[in-house]
Amino acid sequence: MEIVSELLSGDRRALARLISMVENLEPGAKKALSELYSYTGNAHVIGITGPPGSGKSTVVDKLTLELLDEGKSVGIIAVDPTSPFTGGALLGDRVRMNEVSLDEDVFIRSMGTRGHLGGLATKTRDVIKILDAFGKDFILVETVGAGQSEVEVVKAAHTTIIVEVPGLGDDIQAIKAGILEIGDIFIVNKADRDGADNTARELDTMLGMNQEEKDWEPPILKTVAKEGKNIDELNDAISSHLSHLKETGGFEELKKKQIRDEFLDIVREKIYSYTMERTAEGKIDEIVENVMNSEIDPYSAAEDFLEPLEEDRKD
Repeated sequence: MEIVSELLSGDRRALARLISMVENLEPGAKKALSELYSYTGNAHVIGITGPPGSGKSTVVDKLTLELLDEGKSVGIIAVDPTSPFTGGALLGDRVRMNEVSLDEDVFIRSMGTRGHLGGLATKTRDVIKILDAFGKDFILVETVGAGQSEVEVVKAAHTTIIVEVPGLGDDIQAIKAGILEIGDIFIVNKADRDGADNTARELDTMLGMNQEEKDWEPPILKTVAKEGKNIDELNDAISSHLSHLKETGGFEELKKKQIRDEFLDIVREKIYSYTMERTAEGKIDEIVENVMNSEIDPYSAAEDFLEPLEEDRKD
């Protein structure tokens, strides 16, 4: 495809156009992704998550500066909550990434969640592949920041960073509900505030209580991102984690798991689309009414609804 050739030649307009095609499910998007796939697998994907107000965008901004100083090229995906009225992204993290937004070696894309839970947009993994094929050395994925539902970032990232901050009322809110288990590096940002040492200790205690045996011990770093303080240590920790993954075979294991997750997600999406395309208009509303009136239970209704799929399979 022409757009694929243009992207591989370094055309930023082709890059932006293909991302839009993927997000909007335009014709040709899947074919382009298929053609690009063999050019992926080179970028280090870093997920950055944590509660609102923890300074994730500033961490991304300063970390990008560190990487640029090393001569690296960086792609940034900032996932924002979507407006229920306009469908657009509400926050626009590019506004807060002032220092890097105009650098020619940086490409920033804001994506709306469009109602998707888990902190990522539905097409985030596809956009990661596009940026990877474009030649970005690092791809930073900043999640929505809803706090306790951000675990999906681990399906896309090689290194996952949890950003915490003291003084939010519940110092460990960002590591509840599975967040603790996905963190490879923990940051206590805005460490010039009172309570930073206590937050770091609580994180250390929580990590110590995790009985699951791991061959990587997540470091806990204290940063003041707006001043760039200890961002170099964060960069070193990211490099160390990637080296550890490659030396222990963890990188291949992680890649295999992510491919499996993505494959099954695609299958589920196709089954859903296939089913809905063959569903008569008004059928769903009819089923809902029957369940509401206790004429049928939802489990039996689902089995009846999917019965045509089983018949198609037999045919």
